[in-house]
Amino acid sequence: MKNITRSIIFILFIYRSTSFSQTEGNSIFNSSQIHSIKIYFSQSHWYDSLVAYKPLDKKMLGKVMINGQTVDSVGIQFKGNSSYNNPSKKKSWKIDFNEFDSTKRYNGLKAINLNNGFKDPTMMREKIMNDFMNRNGLPAPRCTYGNVYVNDTLWGFYTVVEQVNNTFLKRWFPENDGNLFKGDPQGSLQWVGSTPSSYYTKYELKTNTTVNDWTDLVHLLDKINNTPTGNFYDSLETVLHTSLAIRAWAANILFVNLDSYEGSGHNYYIYHDLLYNKFGWITWDVNEAFGNFNQGMNISQIENLSIFYIPTPSTNRPLTNKMLANTTYKNSYIWEVCNFVANDFDTTVLNLMIDSLANVIRPYIYADFRKFYTNQQFETNINADITGSFNIPGLKSFLVNRRSSVLSELTANGCYMNVNESSVFGLQFTVNPNPNKGEFTVYGLRFPVQIQVYNSLGQIIHQQTVNSKQETVNLNQTSGIYFYRILSKDIPVSSGKLFIE
Repeated sequence: MKNITRSIIFILFIYRSTSFSQTEGNSIFNSSQIHSIKIYFSQSHWYDSLVAYKPLDKKMLGKVMINGQTVDSVGIQFKGNSSYNNPSKKKSWKIDFNEFDSTKRYNGLKAINLNNGFKDPTMMREKIMNDFMNRNGLPAPRCTYGNVYVNDTLWGFYTVVEQVNNTFLKRWFPENDGNLFKGDPQGSLQWVGSTPSSYYTKYELKTNTTVNDWTDLVHLLDKINNTPTGNFYDSLETVLHTSLAIRAWAANILFVNLDSYEGSGHNYYIYHDLLYNKFGWITWDVNEAFGNFNQGMNISQIENLSIFYIPTPSTNRPLTNKMLANTTYKNSYIWEVCNFVANDFDTTVLNLMIDSLANVIRPYIYADFRKFYTNQQFETNINADITGSFNIPGLKSFLVNRRSSVLSELTANGCYMNVNESSVFGLQFTVNPNPNKGEFTVYGLRFPVQIQVYNSLGQIIHQQTVNSKQETVNLNQTSGIYFYRILSKDIPVSSGKLFIE
């Protein structure tokens, strides 16, 4: 099964990954601090104006100060759908640094999003899953935290989320001139005809809007929906980077992130990579991960969701439905789920991250008088379910029950937990000793690579470039669980857990 999967996922080598050589957004997203984000309006009725501008998708002129650095004349607006339609004044925001001046940036970024956490008592779901995706070399926005002020009044504690735009595409793909589509509001990937305008109300074109050429999307949908079963694999491989789609699918199912293509049928982007003439999958809006978008199911049903889940009728999700009907794709998907469970989707790993994040954000959540949940609900939901008028799975209880359910199903499908490192292209690297006391050696290097080590908050704490067949790494870190990643030309080729005693 692994050989089949590796033949499928070799295309990962074309993708770029976050590294120190690519600095856009590093001061925000690779920092351990809670950022201070201060928004200033000169208008006296700024809140009413923002509400009026929301349905017009119009931005107000304002000023932003981030960690003491001021950016004048930026575009500011309320954002979101369900996160906006609640009675609280704590709305989500989008800040466009280049709205009124196309050359303006903050740390190389054109825009950032400030999400209000209206569905998450812990404020950790979005951070943990986005970190998981990035750590595993999957295109997804980076995420951190900020304390937001408006005209010097504390407005609330927010997640800060990277915007998917040309800057993001540059970081992940070999070029960024192609069409970027958002699968909203109804991105089911179903066929509704060959006329491009038939899809205008179902998807959003985010780049090249002046040209407004949707024929590439129509071609993709044609291949997904209208290819005979016997030719489906060969046909789909010509239009989609299937490895990215399969691995994102596996992550969404593991985290039961059903406000996605795997459930509600939206909340993703697809990018037409012009160099390889294929679409790549980008994960988006994971704030309801850990089973917080239930599709009418109770918590037990969510935690025991089959890894082969497709909402009824399955024909409404043609991509995953037809992939499961293809033996090669199904085996690849099973192996990806197996690989994630053997490495990152592990209670030992993720519980440490949960505890670390909780300790960092707790005082800010307690001080947020506009938050949507009580301090006690924050504490409770870290470990246990919240039930009553609404039912929200606890982070740690979800992980225990979810992992147990998935392990049983994987065993029945020929996957056993004997994988310690993940690799691409059949490249095998050995890290020894592991556990260790802060010093380990990487064996099996056959070409220059970069070794990165991450802490439980998803931050790079060590990086070095090596050229020899084996290399010793020394870490001055406290005991705990860390993650290593080996990259070739900024592309992740191996990863795993690292235990420091």
